[in-house]
Amino acid sequence: MGNKFEKRFLILLITIGIATFFNLIRKPPIKDWLIVFLLKSYIASVLDNLTVKKGYIEYPYKLIKNFDISVIFSYLIYPISCVYFNQTTRNSNLKGILAQCLLFSIPSTIAEHWIEKNTKLVKYKKSWTTIHSFFSIASTFLIVRFLMIPIRKSAEKQLE
Repeated sequence: MGNKFEKRFLILLITIGIATFFNLIRKPPIKDWLIVFLLKSYIASVLDNLTVKKGYIEYPYKLIKNFDISVIFSYLIYPISCVYFNQTTRNSNLKGILAQCLLFSIPSTIAEHWIEKNTKLVKYKKSWTTIHSFFSIASTFLIVRFLMIPIRKSAEKQLE
């Protein structure tokens, strides 16, 4: 597989990501989903930057060469999946949130593992493993989900 495969794969992800983004923000409350999207983007980019700078992860092939991180994953794919996670757990209890977190994190981790093994899009270095990716993905889903609780409460108080 050459760089043509990676380029086509990233363009496919961008296309799916943009279409999915416009579909998912149609569901009310739109402001909540935009906040989730932006929070996840911010957290993912900070963590991604840290892991790249510390030498745990490398992105050998990128569409946007000016960034050390994977812009498509940090700013599109993971934030979109986090919005879906928040939508499905909006009225869930803690047990439901944790179960849904597994349902979202495991496929994301499996996909990242496949991408790491079969493409030049991401390479694990030093001691980084798929387990680290799983905990990174799952923890950011939960962080954003639990940050939304006080944000929603504050918004509700402002409406009173």
